[in-house]
Amino acid sequence: MEQDSVREGWRSLFKREWIPTLAILLGGVLLQSMNVLLLTTVLPSIVGELGGVAMLSWPTTAYLASSIVAASCVGVLATAVGSRTVYCVGVTIFALGALLCSMAPAMGWIVVGRLIQGFGGGLEAAVAYVLVRGTFPESAWSRTIALMSTSWSMSVLIGPLVGGVFAHFGNWRSAFVTTAVIAVVLAISAFFILPSVTARGTSPLRVPAGRVALICLAIAATSAASVVASLLAKSGLIVAAGVSLAVMLRLDRLATTRLLPSDAFSWRTQTGVGLWLALLLCITFSPLQIYVPMFLQQLHGFDPLSAGFAVASASLAWTIASIATAGVSVRWPDRLMLTGPAVMGLSLMAIAFLAPYATASALLLVSAIAALGAGIGQCWPFVAHRIMDSARAGNEVVAASSVPTVQQMGFAFGAAIAGVIANASGLSAAVPDEGMARTAFWVPASFAVCAILAFLTGLRLRSLRKP
Repeated sequence: MEQDSVREGWRSLFKREWIPTLAILLGGVLLQSMNVLLLTTVLPSIVGELGGVAMLSWPTTAYLASSIVAASCVGVLATAVGSRTVYCVGVTIFALGALLCSMAPAMGWIVVGRLIQGFGGGLEAAVAYVLVRGTFPESAWSRTIALMSTSWSMSVLIGPLVGGVFAHFGNWRSAFVTTAVIAVVLAISAFFILPSVTARGTSPLRVPAGRVALICLAIAATSAASVVASLLAKSGLIVAAGVSLAVMLRLDRLATTRLLPSDAFSWRTQTGVGLWLALLLCITFSPLQIYVPMFLQQLHGFDPLSAGFAVASASLAWTIASIATAGVSVRWPDRLMLTGPAVMGLSLMAIAFLAPYATASALLLVSAIAALGAGIGQCWPFVAHRIMDSARAGNEVVAASSVPTVQQMGFAFGAAIAGVIANASGLSAAVPDEGMARTAFWVPASFAVCAILAFLTGLRLRSLRKP
C-alpha cells in the first residue's frame, strides 16, 4: 500500500475513504490560521480602543501557553476518550473563547479570551497530527502535513480580509463573532465525519497536572519579564522559566504516561534533535505576527487591511514552499532543513534594516517578510516527518502529538522574548517615535540568533541520519 502511495504521488491522498477526514483536518488548520491572521490585523485597533500597549504580546502568549497545556495532554486524552471527541471539544472551546474576546471591555479580557481559545486550539491542532499518523500511510505523511499547510493560503485572503474590513469600520468585535460561528460549524461537521475511536485500555484518565503547571510557570515567567522594569527581576524570571522547563523534562522522562517522547530534546536521537529544530524554527518565526503589523501601520503608513495582507504573505510563502518541496527525493530533506534556517536569518536581518525607516521600499520589506515564511515552509514537513518516523517503540502517538506542542511552545516563548526585547528597546506607546523605530530594528535582528542556532541544530540532525 505504501509503495502504491509513493508511485501515485499527490493523487494517493485523495482516496474516497480519506477525503472526509482530510477535509476536516484542512478545515481545522484554516480556522487556526485565519484566527492568527485576523488577530494580527485587528490587534492595533484593539490597542487603540482598549489601551495596553505594554501587553501587546500577551494575547498571543496567552493563546500559545494555553495551547501548549492542551496539546501536551492530547496523547493521554486521545487514548482515553478518542480522537473525534478531543477534536470536537477543542473546536467548541475555541468558539467560546472567541465570543469572550468579542465582549471584552479591557485588554485583560482579550487575554483571558485568548487563553480559552488557545486551550481549544491546542486540542484541535495536536489531535490532527495523531489523526494523520493513524489515518494515512507513512509514505503520505509529508504530503499530508504539506497539504494541511495549504489552508494557510486560503486564510491569507480570508483572515486579513475579515479582520481588515472590521478594523476599517471600527468593529473589530464582530471579527471574533465570525470566528466563533465558523468554529461551531466545524465542530458539528467533525462530529459526523470523523470516525469514532474506541478508548484503548481501562486505566483511569490522569492529567499530569504537575508537569503542565511547570510549562505554564515557564511561559508566565517569560511573559512577566516583558513588563517588569528591573533588570535583575527580568533576569530572574528568565532563569526561572529555564529551570521550570528543565524540571518538567526530567519529570516527564521518569513518568509512566508522558507528555513528550522519552528522548525529547535529547542531543543523541533524531526525535530529540528534531524537536529542538522545530522549537527554534518557531521561535525564529514568532515575532512576525505580533509587532510587524504595528511597524507597517505606524512607520510605513499601511492601513490595517494592507498590513494584514503584507504579514500574511509569509503564511502564503510557507504554504507554497511546503507544497513545492514535500515530494522531493531523499537527498533533499537534509539540505532543505539547513537552507531553511539560513533563509530565515537573512530575512530577519533584511526586515531589521528596512522596517525602522519610512523611506524604505515597501516592496523589499514585504519580500523579506515573505522570504521568512518560505524559509520555515521549505523544511517544516521534513522536520515533522523526522520526529514521527524516528520515534521509539511505544512513543509513536506521543511523538506525533508533540510536534504541535513544541510548535506552540516555540511561538509562545518567541512572543514572550519579543515582548522583553520590545520593551527594553523603548516601545512605550502605539505611536511612531524613536522608541518604536529602535524596536523595529532590535526585535527582528535579535531573532536572527535563533536562526543561526536552528542551522547548527540542522547540522546535528543530518549527522544522526541513518546511512
